[in-house]
Amino acid sequence: MELARITLPPITAPGAVTTFYSFESGTARSVALSSMAQLLAGRDNATVPVLMIDWDTESPGLHHHFGDAGEPQDGRGGVLEFFEACRAQLALLGRGAAGADDSALAREVLEAVDWQHYVERVDQSRPLYLMRAGRFDGSYGERADQMDWDGLFKACPALFRCFGEHLAAQFAHVLVDARSGRSAAVSVCTTLLPGRLVALFTPNQRSLEGITGVVTRAIDYRCSHEDEQRPLLVYPLPCAVDGAAGARREQWRRGSPVRGAPGYQPVLEKLLRGAYGMSRVCLDSYFDEIQLQQCDAIGGAAAPHEGGADRFSLTRTFETLLEWFLPGRLPWQSRAEVALQGAIEAARPLARDGAAAVPSALLARELNRLGELYAAEGRQRQALDCFEESVALRARALGADHADTRASRANLAAQLRQGGQLPEAKFLYQSLRESATALLGADHPEALAARAGLANTLALLGEFAPALALHEELAHSCERLYGSASARTLDALAGLAETLSRHDELSRARMVYERVLEGRQRLLGTEHEDTLRCTEQLARLLSELGDLRNARKLQEAVVGARERHCGPEHRATLAAREALAEIWAAQGDLAAVRTVQEALARARECRLGSDHPDTLSTQLRLASTLGRQGELEAARRLQEHVVHLHERIHGVDDLETLRSKKLLAATLTLQGHGAAARTLEETVLQGLRGMASGPHQSHMGALDLREAILEARELGNNPETLDQKLAQLQKLIDSSSPREARELADTLRKSVLRPGVDSPVRRRGVALIRHVYQQEGDKDALLAFAQAEVSALEGALVEARVANQ
Repeated sequence: MELARITLPPITAPGAVTTFYSFESGTARSVALSSMAQLLAGRDNATVPVLMIDWDTESPGLHHHFGDAGEPQDGRGGVLEFFEACRAQLALLGRGAAGADDSALAREVLEAVDWQHYVERVDQSRPLYLMRAGRFDGSYGERADQMDWDGLFKACPALFRCFGEHLAAQFAHVLVDARSGRSAAVSVCTTLLPGRLVALFTPNQRSLEGITGVVTRAIDYRCSHEDEQRPLLVYPLPCAVDGAAGARREQWRRGSPVRGAPGYQPVLEKLLRGAYGMSRVCLDSYFDEIQLQQCDAIGGAAAPHEGGADRFSLTRTFETLLEWFLPGRLPWQSRAEVALQGAIEAARPLARDGAAAVPSALLARELNRLGELYAAEGRQRQALDCFEESVALRARALGADHADTRASRANLAAQLRQGGQLPEAKFLYQSLRESATALLGADHPEALAARAGLANTLALLGEFAPALALHEELAHSCERLYGSASARTLDALAGLAETLSRHDELSRARMVYERVLEGRQRLLGTEHEDTLRCTEQLARLLSELGDLRNARKLQEAVVGARERHCGPEHRATLAAREALAEIWAAQGDLAAVRTVQEALARARECRLGSDHPDTLSTQLRLASTLGRQGELEAARRLQEHVVHLHERIHGVDDLETLRSKKLLAATLTLQGHGAAARTLEETVLQGLRGMASGPHQSHMGALDLREAILEARELGNNPETLDQKLAQLQKLIDSSSPREARELADTLRKSVLRPGVDSPVRRRGVALIRHVYQQEGDKDALLAFAQAEVSALEGALVEARVANQ
């Protein structure tokens, strides 16, 4: 009997092939696919043709989701019969092995086997079609067992890839329901067919390891086979989530450092970092939105049109997933970024084609918003690009003096300052100050904000006299306009305190910080974010002044507040604990420092993954503490672990790898393994020489590290690290040995101010050396040391500008 031909709505571009895979829970996988298929087919007034393919020939069931569990009336076949026909056609052509024209052979086979004979329409309200697993007759089970997917691939390796392309030329979306577990059929569906992979997993380690293994093999295969080097977008989908058990759900997602159980988010972030070659991947926003609840995942949920659209519904989950899926966004992009990029893509053609100013202004607005998002996420380069384009568009469409243009310029100036492009930031802030003052008056909030930005930029440039004058002028203006206890006045005073601290006027900075802290505690509360930030700044300043007892008290209050409001494992809490550990280290309480660092290392490994940069930096600091406690063997093992991971992630000659090797060499020296240490240092120096002679000669960190190694060698038989020397200096101060303390302080001045020294160590050393000079009343030494600090800061700023250019 002649089959009726399928007439499809036209598509303007080749469609996308997506595989849905789960190591377990075939029901959840089919629910997800059928739900997505109906939503996709219903788009654009239900004119988007979608094809579903049930490749689970072992346990077929996708057809059950469309109200017809029986055989189609016309006896159509499915996946099994289609590829049986392809195998027969290959045999007929007499081509059993791949040749140079493998793709041409695959296309010839596919043209001979008419796909329409194996596809049926399953929804008359939208263009939704299904290719079943097969014809479920008496021989189906035997034929499914005998299907040799490996043999078919060997006969024509391009067949499955070309099959996906062939159907994507007809359908906007081809959705493949792969079988669970591991098999040749799974490899076909996850490695050869798709451009996108929706990977479902349930709350157990076996399921998570199953999908990570499949994704890793798929990407490795594509990277190692020239004909298959196509991108693969991976969208993880947690299913069987118990919505009522918040603590359990969070533990499954984030992990439990106490139990040593990693959560699925850090595991998948590590997987995606390795797969896409990214140094940092954050899935916070994605997993905040994308979770399939237990009742939907295991209950064979109803179709979306039957289930409503409230926020707990299946429809809402998959509509949200489509926000990433349809435009091909990456899962580590936040939902806000995805929405803004979509708005920008929609506005850009209008701004390009239209002569009116309105489309350009709309595009500039979205670019400015995206820049603000990138700036908040610390993505400086992307933020800068957005702000620069926004400024250009607004200046052209609205004029240079328009309020929106000035807002974009203010954002651009702030980003330039944060990125170290200080002369450019200074020029912009001066221009903003002049225009805002002329248009709005010197006391307008916009003019005051421009004055504050300019003052902060001048301070970073080392132009302290005009910076302090501006800060004081701003503080007086705010106090006159808003009162001494207002938030704006306190913000202005906080900027003044920061610049005083930079200028080494620490006692005066302390008084201003204490006023700001007292004012914010009264106005905002003791645990408001701005209050806590000021508390940490004051604690750091007190630590530099040598008032470690009060610094510790303040920082402990911050840690307590972070734990109460953010939780013990939140990144803000971990950062606060780390700052507290620095104070304990300055007090010589190494046991407490070690306890905190060990907890931080466990938490970051559990939450972020073992190869995350934050995890590795914490482990290196822990190794340093272990070395200072005399546990050199434990320090060496930990440093070797970090070196191995740095080599694997960054390569043997990357700066991070060389830094960790330098630390390992120092430990080897302390252990008496001089030859091994010198060999390792030679390796580091060789890498640094190559870096300096290659395209990285502006990378001042490499030069700093090389200088540190050579300086350490000049010390001859004195293998003590800077940390140990500072600990000695602290003991001399505590034991009232002024002469010995002065001698040691004088010898440490150059080492402490060296650019390559870690910031916590530098702050501790500067505080101790100042304390020694202050105790002796040696104002000349204090002045000389302050001038040396300024010179070191200026040098670092110059290097930062060079590196940014």
